[in-house]
Amino acid sequence: MMRKLFGILILGLLLNSCAKEVKNEQEVYFNDFETNNVDGLLNASIENYNGTKVLGRYNASGFDLNLSNLPAHKLIEVSFDLYIHDSWDGNKVSSGVDGPDIWKFMVDGQLYVNATFSNEDCNNAGFCPPQSYPADYPNAYNNPKTGAANPNLPGVCNLAGKIGGTSLYRITKVIEHSKSTLLMQCRDQLIQTNAADAKCDESWSVDNIRIKVINL
Repeated sequence: MMRKLFGILILGLLLNSCAKEVKNEQEVYFNDFETNNVDGLLNASIENYNGTKVLGRYNASGFDLNLSNLPAHKLIEVSFDLYIHDSWDGNKVSSGVDGPDIWKFMVDGQLYVNATFSNEDCNNAGFCPPQSYPADYPNAYNNPKTGAANPNLPGVCNLAGKIGGTSLYRITKVIEHSKSTLLMQCRDQLIQTNAADAKCDESWSVDNIRIKVINL
């Protein structure tokens, strides 16, 4: 009986500790871009996509988000929606013509996502051009659109209106961080030398950037 009571007491303490950690989360940044707010952003570009405003579209570029005067914390949680538009080729390597198509996410210069994405369909022989996501590139071969929250959104330019021409991924990273400043960067390394308009061939955008600090 005493052992059972002791176990209940320990469980209660653990649950109480977890509850306290949740209460110590504080949102320090949120932007859905509906008001065209670009404060703290470098190389910001806002467009309409599928009935909402997004930060983008980008090709062979990206953006920086600078935050300062953050409250004391031990961790940060960064989350956002990533839209992969049009003809991304994933891991494909064709002598530098079209692929691999890599997307990168960094905080304070540290790389947290370095992945390829593929919007291609499987061919008649059943081959599906692979992507690395949700793992990093190289050495990962997953089916196109693996991990997508919505793989069936309309394309934008070359695949305008085509359902499945855009894939939505929800990115969330919890990172050890205690500085009062934060630099978030998103970049791409897209290759499509055979395209007349590179941005029309493949691009990306983000939405609903949310950053929380966590003080354990």
